[in-house]
Amino acid sequence: MISVVIPCRNEEKNIAECIDAIYASALDDQLEVLIVDGMSDDDTRKIITDLQQKYANLILVENPDKVTPVAFNLGIKHAKGDYVQIVGARQIISPDYLSKAKQTLENKPDIWCVGGGVENVYQNEESRRIGLAMGSSFGVGGGNFRVLKESSYVDTVGTPMYPIHVFKKIGLFDETLLRNQDDEYNYRVIEAGGKIFLNTEILIKYYVRASLRNLFKQYLQYGYWKVYVNKKHKTVTTIRQLIPFVFVIGLFLGAILSLFLPLFIWIYLGGIGFYLLLSIFFGFKASNKVVEGFKIALIFPVLHFSYGWGYLKGIFHFLMLRKEPTQKASNLSR
Repeated sequence: MISVVIPCRNEEKNIAECIDAIYASALDDQLEVLIVDGMSDDDTRKIITDLQQKYANLILVENPDKVTPVAFNLGIKHAKGDYVQIVGARQIISPDYLSKAKQTLENKPDIWCVGGGVENVYQNEESRRIGLAMGSSFGVGGGNFRVLKESSYVDTVGTPMYPIHVFKKIGLFDETLLRNQDDEYNYRVIEAGGKIFLNTEILIKYYVRASLRNLFKQYLQYGYWKVYVNKKHKTVTTIRQLIPFVFVIGLFLGAILSLFLPLFIWIYLGGIGFYLLLSIFFGFKASNKVVEGFKIALIFPVLHFSYGWGYLKGIFHFLMLRKEPTQKASNLSR
């Protein structure tokens, strides 16, 4: 059996499509779906209870803590399956996703986690441009599962399936992590000797955030919480996370040095100019339309600065002040 765990809160627009896509897998008695709801106050719960009349093995689990890693763990604790598939409420899996993910794990026991490629769904034109920027190696890094086009071993995936034995071996998700809990867990998978595999033959559709403001907040939180993960493990978990941080430090230090060393300003401006040229180049590479290419180029600085600024805040907050995460940093970026 496969146990599908869906954490959600106030997802009335997406939850029905998400659930219907899972049952389109036609696995019947090999499947159970656990909706772990964070006490939604819109029509999400009504939609779920209505769908329970249609799907006998659709189970509603309450998550009074309203926290994503708690939802993961509640779902896993209730799971009866040999495999646990985690699906976000805004993710729509392909009909063969579950069967092929399970087959990958069965064929290669050294793989402890498998996920599929990402196909973006856009809510408006700005959302479409954001999706194109996030699908660029310049935007999110060449090793990111969002940009890889061929199946390969990776350090994390977005919609993971695990054999149940993994949770027995290395434990559950860290409930103190309001962000980056999946990255942290997959780091533990690799540290324990397991492998993570991206299978691009299977796909999920992902509803991309529809505004630059929400995108900025999302990546600010990613950077901030990444430092907290690093502090827990006493190591930098991936090298590519440092690049936006170096970018932000370079902006600030370059501006300061330019005040005291007038000749340095030309080096500083040259560096900024080179970055902008790269942004334009990859903007045009993401779109063959001139105006749209320029608009995508403007999204790259949002991705890089927000993540780098969040990382810098995390260093100050967690490493220098030795504080715990703030409540503000825990709010969802929607």
